[in-house]
Amino acid sequence: MGSLHEGHVSLIEKAYSENDEVIVSIYVNPTQFNDKEDLKKYPRNIKEDLKKLNRFKNVIVYTPENNDLYKKNESSKQYDFGSFTNIMEGKHRPGHFDGVATIIEKLFKIFNPDNAYFGEKDFQQLLLIKTLTEQLDIKTNVVGCETIREPDGLAMSSRNKLMSDKERKSAKEIIKLLLWAKEAYSKFDFIQIRDEIKNRSKLIDSFKLEYFEIMNLEKFSSISKKNNETRAFIACRIGNIRLIDNIKL
Repeated sequence: MGSLHEGHVSLIEKAYSENDEVIVSIYVNPTQFNDKEDLKKYPRNIKEDLKKLNRFKNVIVYTPENNDLYKKNESSKQYDFGSFTNIMEGKHRPGHFDGVATIIEKLFKIFNPDNAYFGEKDFQQLLLIKTLTEQLDIKTNVVGCETIREPDGLAMSSRNKLMSDKERKSAKEIIKLLLWAKEAYSKFDFIQIRDEIKNRSKLIDSFKLEYFEIMNLEKFSSISKKNNETRAFIACRIGNIRLIDNIKL
């Protein structure tokens, strides 16, 4: 959605390593925001984004306006992706996944890409997009790419730049919570781990835990039925900034 950082750049680099032509879409999609204030303050800087893309030769950049993709008063489509959209992001951001699926369906139908690259930081979204292509028989291969992190472990996000220095200091504790959960996973049950995460999060300045979950992907989504991988997921607010992350256990 723009305000490009090195995490986005890594997706483009991977796309270039595996394809002859690469298209980068930059668009802040209004239908996936359940919070109008979040949409309003979402960082946008198309001039800086285009400068960062200058390092790539022959990249096609698509920067549509709302009326290029949506008819007047058009809202998101309604999809049925099963129960996994009612947990975590689906539960805490009503309508978010319908908005994501709506814009991805539009973009896939416009460009008909062979491959599409998405970061694993938004892991639930990644599974939703894979499910969308399966349900609609879209032939695009959806590729998940490793989360790119800052030196202190914070997952790169366009929202990071909205934090104050104090909030940014608190944000680096997110990965520490996840790494503790990874270490504890073989020793304690989920309830014990979740309770300890809650207790530890209360000690972090300006930190409000929204959810912490441990999910086995085999049970998480029909698209992952052959994947026995387990991940820990977290969402929190640091001040007014909402951040998510996950790691493989």
